[in-house]
Amino acid sequence: MTTSPLHSQLTSRARLLSIGELPKSWTFTSKLPADPKFPSPQASYETPRHHITPRPVHESLFSYVRPEPAESPELLAVSPAALETLSIAPESVASLEFLNTVSGNLLHGWDDKSVLDGTAGSTSNTANTQYPWAQCYGGFQFGSWAGQLGDGRAISLFETTSPVTGQRYELQLKGAGLTPYSRFADGKAVLRSSIREFLASEALHALGIATTRALSLTKLPHASAARETIEPCAIVLRFAPSWIRIGTFDLPRVRQDYATVRLLAEYVAEEVYGGWKALPGRLAETEAPSSAPLEEPRLGVAAEETEGSESLAQENRFARLYRAIVRRNAAGCASWMVYGFMNGVLNTDNTSVLGLSMDYGPFAFMDVFDPLYTPNHDDITLRYSYRNQPTIIWWNLVRLGEDLAPLIGAGDKVDQINLRTHDDLLKHQEDIVPRAEALIGQAGEEYKAVFTAEYRRLMLRRLGLRDSLTHADADIAKFLPDMLDILATCKLDFHQFFRTLSTTPLSAFVSETQNEADTMSVAPETASRLFNVAGSVPEDARIKLAEWLSQWGTRVAAEWPTVADSERQQTMKKVNPNFVLRSWILTEIIDRVQKDSDTDVLRRAMHMALHPFEDEWTGRIFDGQVYQGDKAEEERWTGPVPETKVGMQCSCSS
Repeated sequence: MTTSPLHSQLTSRARLLSIGELPKSWTFTSKLPADPKFPSPQASYETPRHHITPRPVHESLFSYVRPEPAESPELLAVSPAALETLSIAPESVASLEFLNTVSGNLLHGWDDKSVLDGTAGSTSNTANTQYPWAQCYGGFQFGSWAGQLGDGRAISLFETTSPVTGQRYELQLKGAGLTPYSRFADGKAVLRSSIREFLASEALHALGIATTRALSLTKLPHASAARETIEPCAIVLRFAPSWIRIGTFDLPRVRQDYATVRLLAEYVAEEVYGGWKALPGRLAETEAPSSAPLEEPRLGVAAEETEGSESLAQENRFARLYRAIVRRNAAGCASWMVYGFMNGVLNTDNTSVLGLSMDYGPFAFMDVFDPLYTPNHDDITLRYSYRNQPTIIWWNLVRLGEDLAPLIGAGDKVDQINLRTHDDLLKHQEDIVPRAEALIGQAGEEYKAVFTAEYRRLMLRRLGLRDSLTHADADIAKFLPDMLDILATCKLDFHQFFRTLSTTPLSAFVSETQNEADTMSVAPETASRLFNVAGSVPEDARIKLAEWLSQWGTRVAAEWPTVADSERQQTMKKVNPNFVLRSWILTEIIDRVQKDSDTDVLRRAMHMALHPFEDEWTGRIFDGQVYQGDKAEEERWTGPVPETKVGMQCSCSS
């Protein structure tokens, strides 16, 4: 990842800044090709805003475009965690500078005066690339090519590098107006979907899931949009190390613009991943990656080095980049599965090159466990259901492999062959295609291995099984699927199952007469009572639940032999959330904000989302202050899901 050259001189005690004082850069626009119609900020600035409308954009990766003016914006909420990540002083949130920035009314790095006095286009003017932009990309949606997509309502303002961590973030406004990529849409984001993304981004971050982030939620009281009904609009300021997605590669490849594909790949390696030497070296066992060192592959391979002596297995720097993206997405998808999260619309334009969860549309967390559940009511084929997510992410990664095929397939000749057009590719396809196919196939095995290893690690941690390396693969390979089958047949709530395991003493699972030295044996009646198994669940399912709990309890007792069970419970509670941002809770929050103008509910929901593992919140001390919440609300939100609200779905409309 890109780090600041000053990072080594800074400490965690760095001064907090206002949003205007943040160090800013425009690396994306300075290193990648701009829309030919607006080749400079000045060209875009001098174009009347209402003349910047949807159209095809070629041979570029972005268009300069400023946000549409926001009339009387109202700041509804901010994320304290996001403020900390970006090193923004909390007291500066009340400033007009902050409000105007997060609503798009204030541009940083661009000086209107430089246009008026004629210096905007001069080489001495530092604002030559310092202007907002919208990214150009395409995508496969529901398995079919959708053509040019792009940031149809998202506009990036600038990048900032944290003085504490050295991590660079790109700050972007979602709902900021029309861009050349809006297609048939209006460039707006409704308040309903903005609340969902604002809260969900931070909720996933608090769970330890790699995700884009959200800083603020701003209502536009004078703007509305036609969706299923007429809805109020809002803007979310969101941020990420990069907003590049697989679809960013898809579009130039489909257009046979291989020069742009290469330029983009070089940018991702050098600016997003932190340099070619930060990419994973070739695995020792390419045919059986599960036996290779998956956690920390060899780094430091020079850009010009090609690894592997076999003709088909030669890995150049672009193959290493592809594998890095594959590995990130495998790990990210594993965390979704472990925490019961579904994106709902995993198209290639929604799949990050960093493996981040992004573009929160019809997402949901699991309620009662159902592997076929999809939160998207338009997903009639269940393509994006819980069960299918690992397969779909790999499907998307194969598309990326096809995008990069001319580069990874060129092997050690990648810097000798001039691949700019489709005709160039045809001249060398006999060498390129077989090698690219072989490397994509090997990456598929690596994807499975990384996904499986990360899924197992996280799931065993949720189960309180610390010494996961002592469990035979075959044993765990049965133990975990058996658990999911039992959750489904017993119709148990996914998250409450894990939380109950975390909060219940082992002694509560067994009878008082059982000898502590015995293998734990849980009675079906006890299991049914502890997990509130419905009366309609068959007896054989109850027995299987009890048998599985007996196995689990025996394992846990063996792994925690010398400590009090309370320590095991505390450790498990730190990874098994008490509060989950479920669909029914989001619907309630949205209704209260829109119908009752209750904006304080956003503060309370964000606080719980940022501290999901607590037993309680109201009256507790957080960051040196007593938190004031709503205890009855907390108990309701952490209790059973209302029967009529289990497994809610929503549309892609936002």
